[in-house]
Amino acid sequence: MNNNSLILACSKCGAKNRVPISRIDESPKCGKCGKGLPTEILSRPVNVTDNTFDREVLGATLPVLVDCWAPWCGPCKAVGPVLDELALKYRARLKIAKLNVDENSQIGSRYSISSIPTMLLVKNGRIIDTLIGALPKEQLESQIARIL
Repeated sequence: MNNNSLILACSKCGAKNRVPISRIDESPKCGKCGKGLPTEILSRPVNVTDNTFDREVLGATLPVLVDCWAPWCGPCKAVGPVLDELALKYRARLKIAKLNVDENSQIGSRYSISSIPTMLLVKNGRIIDTLIGALPKEQLESQIARIL
């Protein structure tokens, strides 16, 4: 697969469909059953776990920003709405993933995450950079621009 298309699974029949990024806003339909494909998932952060991290983050065809957070963390809560905005703004160009480190300690250990929020910038299955702290939206966008 190239960087100009995405694979979307049909929510009705499960078939995998290759959709050109340039046509993502044209309400693509499943080639097998004709049901509309779930493009709205591209407009919001996705939750990842220890079990899904490798597939959802390291195996992603798009660059990924991973927010490592915990529900009790005030700065993490403050960053949440900013990430929601960025997911919509960079739809189909950047995947934003959220990893609750309290519930998923293996990934936190693997990447030595000792303070939160920590954000991992991932491209082509490799960690490009690690950002620590609740960064302002403008600074996050500057970092995102580096991996797009």
